[in-house]
Amino acid sequence: MSPADPRAVDPRASVGRATMRDVAALSGVSLKTVSRVVNHEAGVSPEVRDRVTRAVAQLDYTHNVHASNLRRTSGRTGTVGALLQDLSNSFSASLLRSIEDVARDASTAVLAGSLDEEADRERVLVKDLVSRRVDGLVLMPATSRQEYLAGELRAGLPVVFVDRTPHGVDADSVTVDNLLGARQATQHLIGHGHRRIAVLSDLVEIETAAQRVRGYREALAAAGITSDPALERTGLRTAASAEHEVRTLFREGPAPTAIFAARNDLAAGTARALRSLGLSHEVAVVGFDDFPLADLLDPPLTVVRQNVTQIGAEVGRLLFSRIAGDTAPPRRVVIEPTLVPRGSGEIPPR
Repeated sequence: MSPADPRAVDPRASVGRATMRDVAALSGVSLKTVSRVVNHEAGVSPEVRDRVTRAVAQLDYTHNVHASNLRRTSGRTGTVGALLQDLSNSFSASLLRSIEDVARDASTAVLAGSLDEEADRERVLVKDLVSRRVDGLVLMPATSRQEYLAGELRAGLPVVFVDRTPHGVDADSVTVDNLLGARQATQHLIGHGHRRIAVLSDLVEIETAAQRVRGYREALAAAGITSDPALERTGLRTAASAEHEVRTLFREGPAPTAIFAARNDLAAGTARALRSLGLSHEVAVVGFDDFPLADLLDPPLTVVRQNVTQIGAEVGRLLFSRIAGDTAPPRRVVIEPTLVPRGSGEIPPR
């Protein structure tokens, strides 16, 4: 019975995942020949290639791309990491999808994780991805400074920061003009007659949240409106916390006539609270970030929309340019958001 005879190796007799050695034994060729076939290299006759291909199918062999790439002179693994804040949030989820689309065109897989604004979690996940030899990293940092990445950057690891700029290191970044977006939202409400405008914000230690609160204050000041600290509710992490704060505003005062919700889940919590209070059509609302079904609320939610597709495309362009060898100075890309009026932000004061 020849080694090439399928009866020579019974795939059901092996335990665990088939290896390249199993494929070589079943097809009666060397390991090097199997490697050439599965890596689509030249130098193999059609008859031998067909024999190896049939053995691969019979054994249900899965080629280990990671191990194969490590043996190549480029050292690339065909993977990149994407560490965003919360993949259950529509903004992070949409951004990841956009990055995946770019990576797919580059035949690259994306390893993703959520940081949940936890600095220690960020460092652990970055270390894990680096140990897996990812070709590049997309980071929406939870840390206030990123000097811990200096060694990896010096060693040539391409890193692109998204949504937040790097601090303590020089690297590419793609961000949205949060100041502009917050000013747009607040000016829109002022333009519809509001002067008592509340703001609901995430932790002000977060760069994006601080910029949005600042933009809100700047718009009030430009209109000659004195900001009221009692109308600024910060440190809100969930939709439930936003819902609670809105209820508190109308129970204890001072009651606003309009609300700027500076994150998508805070806007959702705001809409839920106003509906329960019977104020959905009496209090104006503008949210920062769009989200699915926002246009189906009653009234439809006016939002400051971030162009997630453009953000992801810019991140991918920078990342894969660096992976290909681009050594130009770090680039800072800032994308303008767009105000989308739908109804909730156009309600006049009571």
